Amino acid sequence: MSVTFADIQAAAERIAGHVDRTPTRYSRKLSELTGAEVWLKFENLHYTSSFKERGACNRLSQLSPEERKRGVVAASAGNHASALAYHGSRLGIPVTIVMPEGTPFVKIEKTERYGGKVVIKGADFTEATNHARELQARHDYIFVSAFDDEGIVTGQGTCGLEFVEDAPDLDALIIPIGGGGLIAGSAIAAKALKPDIRIFGVEAAMYPSFTARRAGEPPKCSGQTIAEGIAIKAVGEIPFALGNPLIEDVLVVDEADFEQAVAFYATVEKTVVEGAGAGGLAALLRYPERFKGMKVGLVVCGGNIDPRILAMVLNRELVREHRLVTYRIVGDDRPGMMAGMTAVIGKMGGNIIDIHHNRLALDVPVKGAEYDIQVETRDDDHAEEIGKALEKKGYVLKQP
Repeated sequence: MSVTFADIQAAAERIAGHVDRTPTRYSRKLSELTGAEVWLKFENLHYTSSFKERGACNRLSQLSPEERKRGVVAASAGNHASALAYHGSRLGIPVTIVMPEGTPFVKIEKTERYGGKVVIKGADFTEATNHARELQARHDYIFVSAFDDEGIVTGQGTCGLEFVEDAPDLDALIIPIGGGGLIAGSAIAAKALKPDIRIFGVEAAMYPSFTARRAGEPPKCSGQTIAEGIAIKAVGEIPFALGNPLIEDVLVVDEADFEQAVAFYATVEKTVVEGAGAGGLAALLRYPERFKGMKVGLVVCGGNIDPRILAMVLNRELVREHRLVTYRIVGDDRPGMMAGMTAVIGKMGGNIIDIHHNRLALDVPVKGAEYDIQVETRDDDHAEEIGKALEKKGYVLKQP
């Protein structure tokens, strides 16, 4: 088992012209926000919107003519599926993707649109993988893992190669870890070009499989995370063996960190990023003291986020910033009550978004009601000013 810098250089030549060389840019705004000098590599700008194209294109391009006729099979409900389907179709290689039951229709449709054949089987990724292996044996397909494959790791390594070539003064790279293919390949390439560069991984707190493996402990992975692209219960054997000696530390971040990073990419950097793709920024926001003053490269590894989830993330960030505030007011249930409250809020410059009456709250008098008034404010100070103005008028505020 070996992936060398020469292998990655060969992969870069192999995929050139078939996979975009994504832009590397300095982010002045994120640098001011975090205290580090932040450089971004926009892997979300690939045709299928993720770095997975690199490994998929490289691995498929290495198949012999006979293997191409047999076709490939994989288990995936996300970016690996899209990348294999797209490049398989482009190269004339049949691609079968096994997706677990409950996979959102939009992901199924996207993979089929790129030319893949989708099979729905299994309650989760593990069961889907087992079925993919059964199909491999039954039809003599070539199995292509999303991460536990030298050809995939080598292809993903072209990301790190390009990043350091385009920003040679980087002190560190922060790369999300799921199965480990991206960080392993990129670490090999980056260290070959600049031996003293520091490599940091990022994992979701719900799925710290690399961290557990390093500690010699069984991984405790479960739950719904916005970073589903790195929600892997067991890091790949090949990526771990290759990447572990090169990775200085793995930073574990919480859901709120991922949400904030997704929101900042949209509002500050004006780019759409999925939860896993925002992992590098999430870690930088969570541990700013680790990187203050350093030249840090963040791999924006994917942009495939459900529009509904993105809308929720942006609204939740407004709540965190107190730019979307709910005032719960207890008062009499009588004509004119609402008019008085809204007049105060309007005079203070608050924009009312929604109003809800609750007449059944048992801690409110039977002739009273709770009024939940959702208001758009300028900032935390403005929100506090509106609350004080309501209290000054005699309205009783409760915590919603």
